[in-house]
Amino acid sequence: MNSFQELNLPKSLDRAIAGMNFTTPTPIQAQSIPVALSGRDILACAQTGSGKTAAFAIPILSKLLEKPDQTMLILVPTRELSTQVTDVFRQLCFHAPSLRVVSLIGGVSMQPQLRALSKGYHVIVATPGRLVDHLERKSVSLQKLSMLVLDEADRMLDMGFAPQLKQIFRFLPKERQTLLFSATLPAHIQELANTLLKNPARISIGAISSAVPTIQQSTKHVIQTEKNGAILDEINTRQGSILIFGRTQRRVDRLAKYLASYGVDTGRIHGGRTQGQRNRALDDFRTEKTRVLVATDIAARGIDIDHVAHVINYDLPQVAEDYVHRIGRTARAGRKGEALSLISAEEKPLWKEIEKLLKSKPGASSQKRAMGTEAQGKAARPRIQPAQ
Repeated sequence: MNSFQELNLPKSLDRAIAGMNFTTPTPIQAQSIPVALSGRDILACAQTGSGKTAAFAIPILSKLLEKPDQTMLILVPTRELSTQVTDVFRQLCFHAPSLRVVSLIGGVSMQPQLRALSKGYHVIVATPGRLVDHLERKSVSLQKLSMLVLDEADRMLDMGFAPQLKQIFRFLPKERQTLLFSATLPAHIQELANTLLKNPARISIGAISSAVPTIQQSTKHVIQTEKNGAILDEINTRQGSILIFGRTQRRVDRLAKYLASYGVDTGRIHGGRTQGQRNRALDDFRTEKTRVLVATDIAARGIDIDHVAHVINYDLPQVAEDYVHRIGRTARAGRKGEALSLISAEEKPLWKEIEKLLKSKPGASSQKRAMGTEAQGKAARPRIQPAQ
């Protein structure tokens, strides 16, 4: 499949695809869309930023335009990913306004969701916990479900959603098409796939250990207590938007407060903030009202902001695979990007695991910004004064 025109899609969907400037399908789209249109189940493994949303959204909408009496369900791990997926669906429905897309996420009032559901729905994009809430109060029916999509399935299980998924699966009709997309395929995902999928087509686009080749990766060895100064120095010397990852909510809050005290426009998102606060922080970062966004791993997947020029790991992730997801927030839409990891003595074992995943020799990821030892890597002192 070299173009979307080969698919003979409904005209309204073709017009929407053209309006979104989709021209050449990405590899995951080229391999997944024809299979999904054929009605076969799919088990797909692909890198972050590979175009997975359109890979399942296009066949879903194509089927709905032919048979609008069906219901489609997409399960996602985070509120942010739900918002992103919902936005793609609504853009693809631009010339088919009769198709209704509803987002069901936690952390916000149920009432707007109940009003939206009462008007009817064709596509439901939901986080597992909130969907269980609606199923229990019978505000959602899955009796007409014909397709289930699990997006970022590995992340859902990592976040502890297995009990909610089991509850949801009890409401699903046995006859349905199921598409499972995951960035990794560990044993528990294989087990889930064996339970849900029937004779699936297996699709793999790139290994999880593969970072986008246009990302320049580097490391800097620093003393743990000097990380704040190192971050500020990097902000002073870099151009463009910067996404910084911290390990915990408290560390994200402290770093954001520190940067703000030096006059750096900084947003922050983590699971302890309200959905409204998270949305505002993302909107400010997306519109470049703020140049720096500090986040926990809640932002490592599903945040699609094209202009992120730099990703900095203030703390290394506890799970090696999350490193690839984090740095995949830059170099999107064919652009170049840089990824820097600050490594303290305590984090050296974590970095070794990441290097092992990347299948590189020790130190191979270090480039011109990398500094060899903790003594050499002592952070430069900030060159600007705290805001008064």
